[in-house]
Amino acid sequence: MKLQGKTAIVTGAASGMGRSIAILYAAEGAKVAVSDINLEAAEKVTQEIKDAGGEAFAIKTNVASEEDIQALVDQTVQKYGTLDILVNNAGIMDNFVPAGELTDELWERVFAINTTGPMRAIRKALPIFLEKGRGVIVNVASAGGLNGSRAGAAYTASKHAVVGLTKNVGFQYAVKGIRCNAIAPGGVATNISASMTQPSEFGAQRAMAGMNLNPRVGEPDEIAKVALFLGSDDASFVNGVTLAADAGWTAY
Repeated sequence: MKLQGKTAIVTGAASGMGRSIAILYAAEGAKVAVSDINLEAAEKVTQEIKDAGGEAFAIKTNVASEEDIQALVDQTVQKYGTLDILVNNAGIMDNFVPAGELTDELWERVFAINTTGPMRAIRKALPIFLEKGRGVIVNVASAGGLNGSRAGAAYTASKHAVVGLTKNVGFQYAVKGIRCNAIAPGGVATNISASMTQPSEFGAQRAMAGMNLNPRVGEPDEIAKVALFLGSDDASFVNGVTLAADAGWTAY
């Protein structure tokens, strides 16, 4: 078991990649805080973990709320005694809205969830990691954080920011025994599209221009395996990087 004795937080863990990460982490021995804004769905994932012999608890978290982030980390430490791995997975799309159609409201909402949420969680976890002299952060970025038009302007900028934050934290805290890496998934079969309501016709057309180059759509379990590698000691010499998991889509 690669995560035996470890405690992990996984945000956005009620479905998709977060669900797969939480289940795999628990199967590998971690105690998992299954965090999601949808508590009922998070409880189902928690029960699935327990039925398989793992240890987990569900907690409702709006990652755009500083109060919720504080409670997430505090309750995890209160329940399990510490925190070893933080997985910032929660995120939303942006309706492929291009810059010319972008509203302040959409920009701020996407950044609040995709970028500010991870920053606040990292900020809250770092004192715990610093005291222990070790800790692991895994951010879920996106192929959209490595390229210019895999989504709308807000999502693209928010995920580029996550990549920059990952590099900054990874390098600055490397001397403190803390690693911070990111995963940049390509197209993965999840329900993140549920966060899209009325896609921009122009923005979607431009963002979809390269979809015919995508070798295939991935499965959440495939991303979870990358998250396991980065979260475990197998990746002890990997720090400050964003690892593309996209079947080669961004290699073109």
